Amino acid sequence: MSSLRTLVFFATPAHKCSYLPGRDATTMFVDPRAQVDRRLYSQLTALGFRRSGSHYYRPHCEHCNACVPVRLDARAFRPDRSQRRVWKRNQDLDFRLVPAHFSERYYQLYARYINERHADGDMYPPSRDQFESFLVEGATESRFLEISLGDQLIGLAVMDVLDDGLSAIYTMFDPDHENRGLGTLAILWQVEEARRRQLPWIYLGYWISESRKMNYKTRFRPIQALTEGTWQPFEPETN
Repeated sequence: MSSLRTLVFFATPAHKCSYLPGRDATTMFVDPRAQVDRRLYSQLTALGFRRSGSHYYRPHCEHCNACVPVRLDARAFRPDRSQRRVWKRNQDLDFRLVPAHFSERYYQLYARYINERHADGDMYPPSRDQFESFLVEGATESRFLEISLGDQLIGLAVMDVLDDGLSAIYTMFDPDHENRGLGTLAILWQVEEARRRQLPWIYLGYWISESRKMNYKTRFRPIQALTEGTWQPFEPETN
């Protein structure tokens, strides 16, 4: 089994940044031949890495530090008025946590979400292979949270279980139910799941001040940011 001391890292050539128009980005990857167990994955996450399928990565741009890793303190979190409304509005929904796996029902929700919400992004057009490589492969400690209205699947949140928290990987939902705030609801549910498991953190990925798509992350407080190798309290301005 690999360890932090034995890992080998690779950097990609400069490529188009997915978040900031007109900028190039470089990504650092863990050697895909490494054997990454839950303990090592937890250590990498605490160092600002994320998982995409079987790949572990973090931004490594020479002249840009815009991508800031952030995590929510699940123990100290208290929902604000808007988040309480989201929770109350969705009392008619059912939740089920299952091991990560492919199903056609999941894929159809994913494809519709990408086609209708992210047709201008890197994940368009969606495919079944893309779904599996992004959300199923390498997911030994990953769970899918099914969000259902009766027999209809209207949301799916992907999370990884770590030694010290949950890593929120991705959330998708039926665009017809956009007004329910299912992205917010998924994080609220994960907070409760972290508390049930007695885990302190929800890792929310990267926050970028210039990206409006990231604003929702800092509406969950108290939040910490990884700054110069140390997790510190973070108080960004929200739009």
